[in-house]
Amino acid sequence: METRVELADQRHRRGFNCAQAVVCTYADLVGVDEATMFRACEGLGLGMGGMEATCGALTGACVLAGLKNSTGDLEHPNSKGSTYKISRQLVQRFQEETGALECHTLKGRETGVVLCPCPQCIRIACQLAEELVFSD
Repeated sequence: METRVELADQRHRRGFNCAQAVVCTYADLVGVDEATMFRACEGLGLGMGGMEATCGALTGACVLAGLKNSTGDLEHPNSKGSTYKISRQLVQRFQEETGALECHTLKGRETGVVLCPCPQCIRIACQLAEELVFSD
């Protein structure tokens, strides 16, 4: 797969939040139109609803994992375990590369030390999604 990291960066510079920048970049690969992805992930920005909790770029990558991996079987939900495994890998690798998971920590709100600015978080989340979600 050819990388789409720059496309996500362009979306973020146009005003998409971190989650939207990630999910909209790969919407076609999970069979969802970009406008729907944009709307669905609007509340995930700035660490979920502006609360500076889990990084939006990371949550966007986890949304992609579910959309790509889930069987969508409403009667017999049978893909949660494998989707959790992918999401767990995303979370672990993201934390290893950035030093934190929470937006406020990544931005250094308490310490004054920025661990990873938003554009870099988006790049890392996209690279991990390409490797762990879309590698087939």
